[in-house]
Order: sequence, then C-alpha cells, then structure tokens
Amino acid sequence: MVRLTRAQQQARTRASVLAAAADEFTEHGYAAAKVDRIAERADLTRGAVYSNFPGKRALYLAVLLDLVGRDGGAPAEEPPASAADALAAFARTWLDRLPLMDDSAGRLRLRSLDGVLDHGRVLASLARLEALLLATALEKTGPGRRVRLAELVLTLLDGATHRAETAPGSGDPFDVVQACRHLAGIDLADTWAPPHLPFVAPARTCADAWSPPEEPVDEITGAAGAADGLVVVLGAHRLGAAEEAVRSAAPGEQVTIAVVTGDREETGRLVRLRLTDLLTCLRRVFTPEAWRHVRLVLDDDARIAAAIGLADPDDETEAAVRVRDGLVIARAEGRGAGHAAGSARTGATS
Repeated sequence: MVRLTRAQQQARTRASVLAAAADEFTEHGYAAAKVDRIAERADLTRGAVYSNFPGKRALYLAVLLDLVGRDGGAPAEEPPASAADALAAFARTWLDRLPLMDDSAGRLRLRSLDGVLDHGRVLASLARLEALLLATALEKTGPGRRVRLAELVLTLLDGATHRAETAPGSGDPFDVVQACRHLAGIDLADTWAPPHLPFVAPARTCADAWSPPEEPVDEITGAAGAADGLVVVLGAHRLGAAEEAVRSAAPGEQVTIAVVTGDREETGRLVRLRLTDLLTCLRRVFTPEAWRHVRLVLDDDARIAAAIGLADPDDETEAAVRVRDGLVIARAEGRGAGHAAGSARTGATS
C-alpha cells in the first residue's frame, strides 16, 4: 500500500471537495447549495471542507477557477490583420463558452456571480483593467487609444452573457460577433487626459537596492515578471490606475502591474477568476507580442509589494517604483503613483 505524504493527501482532499462542490452547484445553484451536502458527496466531514475553504463563496469561486483553468484553448499563432478581425475573433472566443439551453452546468460555464457576492467596487475596478488589457492588444493593430472601444465591446459581450443566463437560447451569437466587428470602425474620439494627473506629486528619486522575489509569473505570457522598468502595485479597488503607469512609462519600458488584495480567499479569487478568464480569450486571438511591454502579476503573497517596501498592502494600495540596472531610482505612493514614477526622468532609459 502506497502511503501518501501530507501534501499529497491535502491535494487529494481538495480535489475531492472541488469535484463534489461542482456537482452540488450544478444541481442546486449557488443559493440552494449546502456545504453539508458537499461534504457528503466527497465522503468527508464538514470540518474537512472548511479546512480547505473558509466558506461557500470561496468554494464557489474556487470551482469556477478550476473550470477556467481547464478552458485554455489553442493560443494564437499570428496576430490579427486588423482591429475588426481581432474583435470578431475575440467575440467568437468569448461566446464559445455560452451554454446550450439544456446544459445543466450552464451557470458554471457562464462564471455566474449573480447573488454570490457584493463586490461592485472591485468589479468596476476590474472592468477598467480588463479594458486596458484588450485595448493594449488592439492598439498594436493601428494608431490611437482604444480603451473606450474595448470598454464598449466588453459591455456588449457581458450583456450577451447575462442574456444567456436569464433568457437562455435568445439572441443570435453571430449577430453579436458582427456587431463587435463593426464597432472597430466607430470614431469614439478616444483621448488620454485624466484631469488629476497634473496635480500628482512627483516621485522621490533614490538609489535603493532592488531585490525582486523569485519567479513572479506574468499571467499574460507566463514569463518572469518584475523586471527592470516601472513596477506598480495596485489594490483591488485601484486597478483602473494601471493605465496611468502604462501611458506614463518611457517608450519601450517594461511595465509590471502587480495586483494585491486585502482578502485572498474571496476578493483574490474573484480577481484571479475574472482576469484568467479574460486572458484565456485574449491569448486565443493575440500573440504575446501584443503585450510586449506590459506584464501582469497576481501578487497573492504580496511578495512584490514587500520588495518595493509595502508592509501591509490592501485593496486601496497604489504604489510604484522605477527600476534600472538593479536599483530603484524613483518611488511614489498614493493616487497617481504609477504616473509619478513613470514620469520621473532621472537619466536615459535603457
């Protein structure tokens, strides 16, 4: 008989709980699901379930994350020829997950959060970061800012997803794809001029040693994150400030966006779920070159935050450093930190 290590036993228990929870949520939905029944399905005690997940919400989010992790799809082999082609392909990829009318796991396939949690502020913040990630790729297909276009497309696709949940079978996905294609031709007069940026305090210059944590993974490409360049740490309520860092960085400079949360089990899982889901779609349409100078790290353990000197980051955190040749040469904290550090011109950028 093979004796399992403690880590192997924990992994087996966790897998059993996730499988049982997926069945429970599929059969009863989130609201009517019971932790006691999940434990019974997994042939475990209620305590064993809670030893792995602090509550039903965290468990539901973990089930959705597990589902997203198995929905990788084939990555794009070449960049789209135009913004219109890119948006049509992105819409098709997004809509592929819509369930059939008789799909018993439809709510899970839709990543439904209706009635699960009240994180409106986090979701609004995430929406701005999601639009930036899509826009960054779209901007490689032509000149000009494309954030408003990205916001419009994501709004349309979110609406199609909500309709699939509340009125399954209604609407034509092909019409949605065509609408997204045509949105690329709309002139939204998109400009970048936030009114508060001229009033942001300048970054502090310095020459501090830079010791980034080992192997922070870029969620976009899988490469190592936190290289030389601009490193901005943003809490779950401040993700919209990522664009300030991206737009303020010097041409060609690497921008690393590190996301931290004050509640890893729920807010952290929500952030990871939404971003993983979006990036899965984006990678099937755009090649990694689309985000050549942007990296995204989900800093669950706040290791990057600690590396830049933040002792206790939370959902309101906004801080940034500029790194060159192994030294931190500029620091900023508070609103506009990414802009301040990115705008700090302390010599030629390599």
